[in-house]
Amino acid sequence: MKARLKLGNIEIIWLNGGSFELDGGAMFGVVPKILWKKKYPCDEDNFIPIAAWPMLIKTPEQNLLIETGLGNKLTDKQKKIFRIKNDWDIISDLRELGIKREDIGTVILTHYDFDHAGGVIMQDEKGELSLTFPNAEHILQAREWADVLSPNLRSENTFWPVNNELLRNSANLKLIEEDYKVQKGVDLFFSGAHNRGHQVVRIESQGEVAYHLGDLLPTHTHFNPLWIMAYDNYPLEVIEQKELFEGKALKENAWFLLYHDPFMPACKFDADGNVTEKVSVEG
Repeated sequence: MKARLKLGNIEIIWLNGGSFELDGGAMFGVVPKILWKKKYPCDEDNFIPIAAWPMLIKTPEQNLLIETGLGNKLTDKQKKIFRIKNDWDIISDLRELGIKREDIGTVILTHYDFDHAGGVIMQDEKGELSLTFPNAEHILQAREWADVLSPNLRSENTFWPVNNELLRNSANLKLIEEDYKVQKGVDLFFSGAHNRGHQVVRIESQGEVAYHLGDLLPTHTHFNPLWIMAYDNYPLEVIEQKELFEGKALKENAWFLLYHDPFMPACKFDADGNVTEKVSVEG
């Protein structure tokens, strides 16, 4: 997949971080299937297609990456459990763009669930592990990292040690508190809600704006603040934060960047949640 969006003098390119399937009931929580299936397809077993596509952000200053995909360390059992349909291949995607993994200067993680942080550490042909982007500063909320290192009974199923061990004592890890400016035009805002340390990304260039709400808005069909996932750890906070950030984005006529949506990687909404513009999926 090579969907692209120009935002002033910044270019956003979606990369193949893998795709999989999840139970539709889990992805739409208490929303009845009779409602969500009108907007999102499912198979006879109730599973729906889910993307995990990192976003390459090419700015005049550097190459940034938002999220890292599923990674290439999944066991055969995990591939079966999560019904993997396409394997992680962002290194090849970057190579086609003339970019080496050493050329990524910053990695932004909205949170550290395995489907967002699985590509932080990669496995080579010999089975050896290394940081996928060895020269990149990896930016994460400090409270998220605290939970990664000391997961509870629920989060231990998504914070896998194999995805954090090499980063733990590395100079590449940048822990932040609350809001943070990455560079001109790229800002992070603490949101919590989905996870305790979840954060939102705002990008602006030459008067054009985009928001990546992470798992507060996993697909375009989740725009309604009440349409939340069973995976959300703090559901009432998710509703509150969606209303806040969606409201901000609507006032700025901003693009919404979508990580998990296999049908449209970015779109704009009107106040009623109708898609008014969208980026098409290529290939």
